[in-house]
Amino acid sequence: MPETSDRGLAAPVTAGVVAAVVGFSSSFVVVLAGLVAVGATAAQAASGLVALCVMQALGMAWLSLRHRVPLALAWSTPGAALMVSTGAVTGGWPAAVGAFLVAGALIVLTGLVPRLGDLVASIPVPLARAMLAGVLLPLCVEPVVALADSPAEVAPVVLTWLVLLRLAPRWAVPASLAVALLVVVVAAGDQVATGDLAPSLTLTTPHWTASALLGLALPLYVVTMASQNVPGVAVMAGLGWRVPWREAMSVTGLATIAASPFGGHAVNLAAITAAMTGGPDAGPDRERRWIAPVTAAVSYLVIAAGCGVLTALVAAAPEGVVQSAAGLALLGVLAASLREALAEDEDRVPAVACLVVAASGVTVLGVGAAFWALVTGLVVRAVLRTGVSDAPTPPAHRSPGRPARRGGRRAA
Repeated sequence: MPETSDRGLAAPVTAGVVAAVVGFSSSFVVVLAGLVAVGATAAQAASGLVALCVMQALGMAWLSLRHRVPLALAWSTPGAALMVSTGAVTGGWPAAVGAFLVAGALIVLTGLVPRLGDLVASIPVPLARAMLAGVLLPLCVEPVVALADSPAEVAPVVLTWLVLLRLAPRWAVPASLAVALLVVVVAAGDQVATGDLAPSLTLTTPHWTASALLGLALPLYVVTMASQNVPGVAVMAGLGWRVPWREAMSVTGLATIAASPFGGHAVNLAAITAAMTGGPDAGPDRERRWIAPVTAAVSYLVIAAGCGVLTALVAAAPEGVVQSAAGLALLGVLAASLREALAEDEDRVPAVACLVVAASGVTVLGVGAAFWALVTGLVVRAVLRTGVSDAPTPPAHRSPGRPARRGGRRAA
């Protein structure tokens, strides 16, 4: 019996460790780039990374232990990409922190007020995906530019990604990032900062400006909901699990609020790693799969201890090396976003208009391109549909909040 029990624990524990390693390594450079882009120093960016690791670990441990459901959490990678494209906001880093806090408050309200979830779900899916694709496009171009400018440093990163994409797709991004960091160590040598590399939290008093709220907080909320929370519920439903919507939104929103003064931008439901912790990879015994996200939570706390070292390496990287790894990591998300953005004939032109504006990176009246992209897409869509009655909203577009609030272990 003990031997059988050990075997039963091995699968979810292994799945949890793998999910944490893959989830962190595949996107932490995007998070650091996003935090720096909106005004964080290296120390503040490292603090944000630590805060996100800790808060998502605590959140997923609470939800999984409480409901015995394999609920995995993550940071908002699309939100980080959005910050890269948005750049500095009026009011600087304190205003960005204020925007993070407001985004977290909106996520909490989404769980408490079903109509807010319905409002988010009413945003046409093609436009939400087109906005995300436009935000990601400049980042995904980075490997091409860097390869042309610095082939010796960037080629090993791209080749590693390409080979493992064929042989072991799950490890293609982590391995390419590991090669990128190796290139950094070789190229930078003694230039890597060797001061206090222990993880630390840097507190920033939030400040609020209208342009930061419109240009960062609102798009960050929309992107996180449309690209992380709603797909996260769909992934779990596909695996036979029902997400306790109200509590999940409350926990992730409060985790975002708690992380924001220390530089964390958004905590949300996981989508990709949710399949690792809630699916067959976590073992054949469904009753034990909740162990996987709990193990991932412990792993994230361990990983948090190394955030200072990783931030120092990224800061010392030659131009283009880490950006290339980040761009490669986002190609899959870009492909999925483009597929959904252009799937419907009637929304194709509004989606393309939305994508182009988002990719432009323009700032108008102090508000970033993501906000104007969504406005443009909605205006073009309204003009093209004037006098044409819309078909009923498909079930997939409805808020996941209403049917999921009851909680429960398995989907009906």
